[in-house]
Amino acid sequence: MPTRIPVPAAATRLWNRIPPALRLPLTVFTSCWIVLLIWWAAFFPGLMSYDSVAYVWQVSTGNWMGNHSILYDSFVWLSLQITGDLWLLTLGQTIVMAATLAYTSVALRDLGARGRWCALAALAVVSLPSSGTLSIFIWKDAAFGIAALLAFAASARLLARRIKGRGQVRDRAFYWDMAVLGVGFLGISLFRNNSVLVILFAFPFFVIALTGMRRWITALTAGATAVFLLLQFVVYPAVGIVMPTTDQVYAFNYADIADAYGRHPGTFTASDLATMEKVAPLSFWRGPASNCYSVDATLAKPFDHKAAAANNDALMTVWYNVLKRTPQDITYAHICRADIAWSIWPGPTSLKAGTLITTTPIPKNLYGWANWNQQVKHSPYRPIMKSRPLSTTLHKAGTFVYNISMTPQLQWLLWRGALWCYLLYGIAIAYAVRLRRRPAYALVGITVGLQLTVLAANPAQLARYMLPPFYIGIMSLALLPTLRAAKSQPAAVPAAPPLAADPEVAEAGEPGGATAAPVETAGSARH
Repeated sequence: MPTRIPVPAAATRLWNRIPPALRLPLTVFTSCWIVLLIWWAAFFPGLMSYDSVAYVWQVSTGNWMGNHSILYDSFVWLSLQITGDLWLLTLGQTIVMAATLAYTSVALRDLGARGRWCALAALAVVSLPSSGTLSIFIWKDAAFGIAALLAFAASARLLARRIKGRGQVRDRAFYWDMAVLGVGFLGISLFRNNSVLVILFAFPFFVIALTGMRRWITALTAGATAVFLLLQFVVYPAVGIVMPTTDQVYAFNYADIADAYGRHPGTFTASDLATMEKVAPLSFWRGPASNCYSVDATLAKPFDHKAAAANNDALMTVWYNVLKRTPQDITYAHICRADIAWSIWPGPTSLKAGTLITTTPIPKNLYGWANWNQQVKHSPYRPIMKSRPLSTTLHKAGTFVYNISMTPQLQWLLWRGALWCYLLYGIAIAYAVRLRRRPAYALVGITVGLQLTVLAANPAQLARYMLPPFYIGIMSLALLPTLRAAKSQPAAVPAAPPLAADPEVAEAGEPGGATAAPVETAGSARH
């Protein structure tokens, strides 16, 4: 007969003093942060990549460039200014990630999930090497992933209000969740250069599902888009930030041309070929450059970047000609480059179509930067751009587990986001059908937006581009027991009739009242 583990009376009293609504988020935050701190200690001050060195170089030498996230560069600069190191940035990321998972757990509980399953899903997110280590990377994708999960969680809380018949109630919790959604939207739009498309693609799902909140959703979407455009085209150039070069902006178009030429060379005119030859030999355009899985293959030597910028208008004419003649070629190229977002299985490694995963060792030459950039080679920050684990044992264990996760046969499960996108869609459909909660498609908005954004523009098969759906997909597993338990139950009814009149009620087709709004329930607590 099993025996219960005795719990100290002091611990029991302390637990009982915590309000019930705060127990889940507090538990999730604490447990997840402990796991993230283990990763942080193992790879102190954090994991790095080629881009990480670029951030440090840009902010420490005044070479701020718009080809990376200026917002994230600002965080790198702030960490260097306060501590002279990068650990403050990565430590902050672990705190924000743990808090976001706690908030997500509360959101899923609002939708009917059991707290224990929410907590287990959150622990899985921080424990798996792919998703757990992203939070300690010095990478804009770490912040982007947190913002995407935050937007998902806020939309889930708003969906729960809609399901409970409280979509038109304007109380403190409503404004709080809308503010969190707005922060998520801003993070999504500012931590990646083209990621404003994510919220634009997600917008129809939110505005249709979250009736009674449409004006708010529209305002947040328009606001985040306006901020992105204002910063990108007005503020950044005005303060001297170097914007992406012409050949960087139109790199995807050049790759489209190469892929089309490689498969249908006979459709290109003499004028098209003459323009292309000014940039690279035709043998290159038709050969190595014609790899639909990677834009980098097109931009490699002997591709002349300066010549491409000088002849960009003519190259864009070639691209338009291809679009008119063989639009299927451009469609094919975009679907092929978006393989990481849509295909569960990787493509052929011979074409660089495998899952591209950043390894943990930081090379002494800083990914080649110290070989050619004298400012990096002699940078006062070079000594901090290396792994300085707080525990050798944790470092060895973390490296061992990380390397195992990179096993090719496991990458479809641990590193590719496509599987988790489809799992989320299945869960959302089941949630809508079994519980008769038709607005459940609001749950898929962010994930669909991510997949479509990668379809629009993606340079290579980089695992990090689709790790946010990995977060969201794992957390959504907490809803599975809810579906099973509610299989034979009738649809949920509103806990109380709407109690506050709102101008959006008529638009939403929901009834309204004139009495005062009630005090928000305990389930609305964040963390």
